[in-house]
Amino acid sequence: MATTTVFLFGTLRHAPLLRLVAGREVATRPAQLEGQRCQRAEHGDWPVLVDAPDGRAGGLVAELDEAALRRLDWYEAVFGYSRAPVTVEVAGERVVAEVWRPSHDDPGSGEDWSLDAWIATWGPVTLEAAADMVRRIGQQDPGEVGRIAHIIRARADAVLRTRAWRRPGRLGGQLGAGDAHILERHHPYDGFYAMEEIVARHTRFDGTTQADVVRAVFRVADAATVLPYDPVRDRILLVEQIRFGPLAQGDPSPWLLEPVAGLIDAGEAPEDAARREAAEEAGLYVEDLHFVARYYPTPGGVAHVLYSYIGIADLPDEAGRLGGHENEAEDILGHVVGFEEAMALLQGGDLVNAPAILSLQWLAQNRERLRKAAAAG
Repeated sequence: MATTTVFLFGTLRHAPLLRLVAGREVATRPAQLEGQRCQRAEHGDWPVLVDAPDGRAGGLVAELDEAALRRLDWYEAVFGYSRAPVTVEVAGERVVAEVWRPSHDDPGSGEDWSLDAWIATWGPVTLEAAADMVRRIGQQDPGEVGRIAHIIRARADAVLRTRAWRRPGRLGGQLGAGDAHILERHHPYDGFYAMEEIVARHTRFDGTTQADVVRAVFRVADAATVLPYDPVRDRILLVEQIRFGPLAQGDPSPWLLEPVAGLIDAGEAPEDAARREAAEEAGLYVEDLHFVARYYPTPGGVAHVLYSYIGIADLPDEAGRLGGHENEAEDILGHVVGFEEAMALLQGGDLVNAPAILSLQWLAQNRERLRKAAAAG
């Protein structure tokens, strides 16, 4: 069987990732590439090869059959990498091999890249995201997958965050994840958002087993929401923007009043996402964050968790401005309103967004405490 020798200097040296992408176990041997250093990229924690006359980049060589090579070619193409020939040293001998490199040179950060440090920080989410990516081999173009790689990683991070969460269990909870089994998964739509059709079986409360159930699930990355509140002026900021769910539903008013909100990037804490979105959507610096709730807005068919906060901010009249991220086609108008007016909007039915309703209700319960703290401060 014909094989191709490849040199792996980066994340594919992580054995579980190499096995997942190749679709089988891969034998490897240590190797070195002279005249190169493996550095941390200029703008992120991934490895790049940088010219260095006295350098020796360590790595692994592997012999790949045609099937495994096609899978690695596809996976690397997701990130814009393609193969180029190199000569490496293996056990004192010079061997011609192929290495995946990007179409443009990255100058590197000047800092050596550490596989162990990368595994500790990014290993689990990369494995989760890679599993979602490689199942698309033969179905989607790698460039198409590359365009949504960031949201695939965000969804993967959301899955890991949920697995790590534990319900306190003060009521109910006698059944758990071990009592439900997904037997089949189908993916009728894979894009920025994803649709899954699952076949599941689970234990019933009476101890019997439910017959197989078919359900469709809409998959979205986790998101953070923050309702800016100025406790000195006793006013909040709501943002107004078009929402395509209400538009598709036929709502005559698809422009909704909401807190600031946005998806949580892979590796980002919900609190950091809330502060980032406040800056991007409303041009606001948010000081203290007060946690409102972690919740599923539509658990019956949407795999999506929201983390909602009240954010202490300075809200003069001019805080109500145009905002949004142009690269994400956002067109946002901010409205600064007093607390009593906000409650009138809530009670009158102008607020039909769940985070706005929940956050305002939390604020109503905790407003005096926040105002006293601001006055004392």
